[in-house]
Amino acid sequence: MKRAILLMNMGGPNNIDEVEVFLHNMFNDSRIIAAPQPIRLGISKYIIANRLESAKENYRAIGGKSPIVGYTKELVDALSCEVDASVHMVMRYTPPFAYEVMSELVDMDEIYAIPLYPQHSSTTTLSSDDDIYKVAKKLGITEKIKTLDSYQAHPMYISSMVERIKEAMNGDNAGEFELLFSAHGLPMNIVNAGDMYQSHIIQSVEATKDMLKLAGLNFADIHLAYQSRLGPIEWLRPYMDDTLKSFGGKKVLVYPIAFTVDNSETECELGIEYREIAHEVGIMDYRVAKAPNAHPHFVACLKDIYEGMKNAQH
Repeated sequence: MKRAILLMNMGGPNNIDEVEVFLHNMFNDSRIIAAPQPIRLGISKYIIANRLESAKENYRAIGGKSPIVGYTKELVDALSCEVDASVHMVMRYTPPFAYEVMSELVDMDEIYAIPLYPQHSSTTTLSSDDDIYKVAKKLGITEKIKTLDSYQAHPMYISSMVERIKEAMNGDNAGEFELLFSAHGLPMNIVNAGDMYQSHIIQSVEATKDMLKLAGLNFADIHLAYQSRLGPIEWLRPYMDDTLKSFGGKKVLVYPIAFTVDNSETECELGIEYREIAHEVGIMDYRVAKAPNAHPHFVACLKDIYEGMKNAQH
């Protein structure tokens, strides 16, 4: 029995020239902008015209590329050592794209597509599923594909985040710190249409709070805010920048709750841009914890998910 695992994520530019490709593909995704194709293309061109240079500057600030591919490669390698399947990454908006990966897997008996988004959203999980199934249909392998909706409270996923929070605290007293969970934002019109993302984020936060308590990490207080909003429409609140501004004189540890793999939103937005706000408002100590990446507990989570999907098949 030949099996493959696809780890699905958004992707990120592998170099400065790919920034435009990334933005173009993302804002042309009907799951991101729900407008007819000609209108979506127009919106995409407008956004790119206004954001391309600043986006390139952001990537230059973190080494000229997104860290997401490098970290995902490490995760692929770590998981490969633990399972009876070949493991591959598939990115939504930058290489490696679904078609180039899956065209090499047509002789597989079973293909397990696992999103690296634990919290389900139409803008992430369903977008990647759309992509996978579109390619599978072209290749005539649709019946081989198995997908998964979410795993927002999987104990080993939660444990990997607690371990990263411990690392970031580095033995310091948690009672002196505010713990701020930062999740990627989502427009309210998508949430109001029934998207599960917000409720899943809250479930992840609550499960992490419980495990932190068991680990004896008692923070001064624990908060949730949303980052990365774009445009004039209403997004999930509270906004990250507003929340940070209320912490003058305090110590803050930020945890990127919606990301399993570090990327430009964690390393540039949280690590650089929000750090500037923290400095401006007088936050005494501002730290950003790492995402799970290839942490052994997260690898164990993915292995357990795969085994569960495989056993459901047989």
